[in-house]
Amino acid sequence: MIELRSDTFTEPTSRMRSAMAEAVVGNDDYGEDPTVRDLERQSAHRLGKEAACLMPSGTMANLSAILSHAPRGSKVIVGDESDIYLYEAAGAAVCGGVSYEPVRNRSDGTLPLDALAAAYPPDDEDPQFAPVGLICLENTQNRCGGAVLTPHYQSEVARLAAARATPMHLDGARIFNAAVASATPVAELAVAADSVQFCLSKGLGAPIGSVLVGDGAFIAKARRIRKMLGGGMRQAGTVAAAGLVALDEMVDRLAEDHHHARLLAEGLAAQPAFDLDPKTVQTNIVLFRLSSEETSEEAFLAAARRRGVALLAFGHGRIRAVTHLGVGLGDMEAAITAMAAAAAETAGSKGRE
Repeated sequence: MIELRSDTFTEPTSRMRSAMAEAVVGNDDYGEDPTVRDLERQSAHRLGKEAACLMPSGTMANLSAILSHAPRGSKVIVGDESDIYLYEAAGAAVCGGVSYEPVRNRSDGTLPLDALAAAYPPDDEDPQFAPVGLICLENTQNRCGGAVLTPHYQSEVARLAAARATPMHLDGARIFNAAVASATPVAELAVAADSVQFCLSKGLGAPIGSVLVGDGAFIAKARRIRKMLGGGMRQAGTVAAAGLVALDEMVDRLAEDHHHARLLAEGLAAQPAFDLDPKTVQTNIVLFRLSSEETSEEAFLAAARRRGVALLAFGHGRIRAVTHLGVGLGDMEAAITAMAAAAAETAGSKGRE
């Protein structure tokens, strides 16, 4: 199977498996796992922050950040296409009494500055309005096709937030993809944010884990939130060891995934059955539509899977394909051929449903 649904389907490399087996471990819940501490030090250093905390998942990392920044009864401004808003089970509202204020994402992943400003209540002191406790950005922006947010744009948002005494959190699940695609040091992409989380288990290929970074006081608070959420771990060095290999060996190779995504996009664009612009592909995510409104998306996805290609329905009539460590150059040509055949088989399928 050519697995293109997500880069979370990567499997740990042999180096990761060896490192996990040989990791020196301790009780991370007591702060005594040396491999975890090493990963946290390296992560904070790479992103230019003071401290870091290993989390079981990006969802927990984002939730811990929101609950650490935003007081109960406040609201967090998020993109209406953001993973935090759509895919993370409304955790801030459920666990922290923090509501969401969605702002429209533009196609390039950004949130309009005037819309951000308009999301603030006219009077923060008026008790009928929920104050803004946090602004969240996402880089790369998943549902905008892996779009990269520039340091300049993030700085503009940070200035707007600072003028209103609001912290800014960056969901940087794929921030290393953004850094490689834009040839920008990852610390430069993180500098404007008060906190950042990044995933070890997407394009970087580790089997589990995300890291949350920020200043020392923030991370101390986030550790307490992690414990409350059930994320306190024991001999977590086995997880951290794979993360260290990911940071050492897997960042530069993300360029291969981006190259494969562009080849896939160009190949699909050459087929009349698919509607997409390859120039919009910046990183490892390809979004496309079926050209014919008479073709059933569900039937196409099933036909593609029978031909050995797994894709993801992505809302608004879009389909997502994500390249990663588990798919190679030859898989792109095979996927294009299989998808074209699946489209031909299912042409007009809506009328047969």
